[in-house]
Amino acid sequence: MKPISILIVDDHALVREGITKIVSLEKRFKVIAEACNGKQAIELCRSYRPDIVLLDINLPDLTGMEVCKIIKQEFPGTGVIALTIHDQEEYIFEMIHHGVAAYLLKDVSPDQLINTIAQVADGKSFISPSLTAKIFSQINKLSTKPQEARPWGLTEREMEVLTLVANGDSNKTIAGKLYISEKTVKNHLTNIFQKLNVTDRTQAALMAIKEGMVEI
Repeated sequence: MKPISILIVDDHALVREGITKIVSLEKRFKVIAEACNGKQAIELCRSYRPDIVLLDINLPDLTGMEVCKIIKQEFPGTGVIALTIHDQEEYIFEMIHHGVAAYLLKDVSPDQLINTIAQVADGKSFISPSLTAKIFSQINKLSTKPQEARPWGLTEREMEVLTLVANGDSNKTIAGKLYISEKTVKNHLTNIFQKLNVTDRTQAALMAIKEGMVEI
């Protein structure tokens, strides 16, 4: 089985070394490159096409948000995991807006880091439990604001897929639960993204929760 390729992006050499040591304990993971700034991260993504990018938000040239946006635009299949000290809602939502698949604080345990990489590689999303209250607080604030009418037009099957996405299920798991192929799941997701005017499953899930379209 091909190992999950990982790019580590952090401007501190000691941090990169520590993450590399932790990640390298898993035989299914392979650190293929390290970057100390945003521009280097983007160039290495173009050269190596990693499966996963572990991305710090504080970088000396570009912000993590800018790097995430560019990577997801050029390589939508690459899973970006924010690994940062920042727990403010604005950072979390900005990264989610640009397509991050997971958001972890740097005090995360090695086991949780490894599990999150595996989940993201499998198409799932993850937010540190300590940040969940902040996220739902912000969602509640957004939900109190007047919203423009949106003709979602989701079919019953698309609603089923969206509900499972909001629960963090991977495409493979959704396919199994709904007795359809993974290709069909991907087709439904493409339609859902277009109808909700979002670009990835994380944004779709948050939109669905915020609008009360699904319950988790």
